Amino acid sequence: MNRRMVLACVSLLAACDGGGSSTTDAPATIADAAAPDSGSPDAPMANNFSFFVTSLATMRSQSGSQDGFGGNLGGLAGADAICQRAAMDVGAGAKTWRAFLSVTTGGGIHAIDRIGNGPWYDKNGLLIAMNKAGLLQNRPAGDTTTVNDLPDETGIKLTTLGDSHDVMTGSNNQGRLQSTDPTFTCMDWTSASADISLTNKAYVGHSWPSQSGQNWMQAHRMRGCAPGVNLIQNGPGTGNCVGCGGGWGGIYCFALTP
Repeated sequence: MNRRMVLACVSLLAACDGGGSSTTDAPATIADAAAPDSGSPDAPMANNFSFFVTSLATMRSQSGSQDGFGGNLGGLAGADAICQRAAMDVGAGAKTWRAFLSVTTGGGIHAIDRIGNGPWYDKNGLLIAMNKAGLLQNRPAGDTTTVNDLPDETGIKLTTLGDSHDVMTGSNNQGRLQSTDPTFTCMDWTSASADISLTNKAYVGHSWPSQSGQNWMQAHRMRGCAPGVNLIQNGPGTGNCVGCGGGWGGIYCFALTP
């Protein structure tokens, strides 16, 4: 059994165990099993691999929860470690990886300043952007077959998983800190609280364009910071979790060098 089949089976088992009231994996399981070979985890990894969105599988595995981390990633250091581990799991751990997240600490740290200077490529060797100027657009100025459907660390495009577009950034459309109020970053990515003070604050970008937003860095506010997964298209969603609007609280990861 190849790795694609294993991942599909794991997702199916998770969907059946009722691991969280906000979680549904049926679309992910079906679509993942039918995904093209060019985006499979078994495909050779390009030597210039330097960008991905953290997959649902890695967020569940690393958090130990079917609902993922929520907004508590362990701060920037913890988020970077999530990226590093996800990259290591697909054979790219020798590079230094950084999470594309902004925080208020230290007078404000901007996601765009954390990721090196490019160029960046996905696991399939497709260009995301040549430089930072190429990132500061509605969609990155790279290969249209990947920038309009950004993939995870295994090379699988997120549209195959259902309504999966929300990716946490805490940033504006220039990749800079959206607000100096830490509630706009889930307390600088240390809180998975369901408290009302964190509802509809932190911003997400869209891994693929949708009617609710096109920009990959800032599309709309996240429903909340609590853990949770939703892959069913239900408009703006319900609840106050990181995935309630469509996704699982994934993050963008960039290698400092391609």
